Amino acid sequence: MNLLLWTIYILLALFIGSFLNVVALRVPKKESIAFPPSHCVSCNHRLSVMDLVPVLSYLGLRGKCRYCGTRISPIYPLGELLTLFLFLLIPLFFGFSKELIIAYPFIMIMITVTLSDLKYQIIPNKITYPGIILIFILRLFYHPYPIWSYIIGAVIGGGLLLLVAIVSRGGMGGGDIKLFFLIGLVLGWQNTLLAIFLSTAIGSIIGGVLMLIKIVKRKQMIPFGPFIFIGSIIAYFLGNQIWAWYLNFY
Repeated sequence: MNLLLWTIYILLALFIGSFLNVVALRVPKKESIAFPPSHCVSCNHRLSVMDLVPVLSYLGLRGKCRYCGTRISPIYPLGELLTLFLFLLIPLFFGFSKELIIAYPFIMIMITVTLSDLKYQIIPNKITYPGIILIFILRLFYHPYPIWSYIIGAVIGGGLLLLVAIVSRGGMGGGDIKLFFLIGLVLGWQNTLLAIFLSTAIGSIIGGVLMLIKIVKRKQMIPFGPFIFIGSIIAYFLGNQIWAWYLNFY
């Protein structure tokens, strides 16, 4: 029975990841997520059921369209595998606690906006605004810390990035600011500070390496969303342990 339930859970996670791909790639282009049905973006041929099996179809087709041979973006299997990986971590860290009502929508929002930022360098308001409202309502129902901790976290998250945007004169996008406002509602103020630190540190390291090996030019803009994603996910799952280690260390 456990094996059957986990199999269903894994398949569900993969298909949810496939749906998140659709949202991430269509919403920024102001397209419907329902119509037209799944199709090749190059030749517009409608995809068959065999073309839509998460991950396996991509591998079986060797990353190319069955009908026109155009290369398929690796974002598709990335979104599916990322969703599966994080959906496996959620019960591992939170069990069957009430935090699940926050964890699942938060993870799905973060994956969607990250894929969108990778593809178009856009974090759509149509995703972050409803996400902020949803997370705020859910936090009213469940908040292991005082509710003000999450509100302050939102103000700190959005406020600090807004300050960076002002000082850098546009060096930080509006989508990143709104996203960190949402993240603050999820993490609370302490882990929001940690998420900002981790996102900035990881972004600086990876950006520096990419410039060093000349993949990215010195003044070339790169999306910050993926680094926000990594830093925030680490802070969400491991933030309390990191703070405990830090305080014990000193």
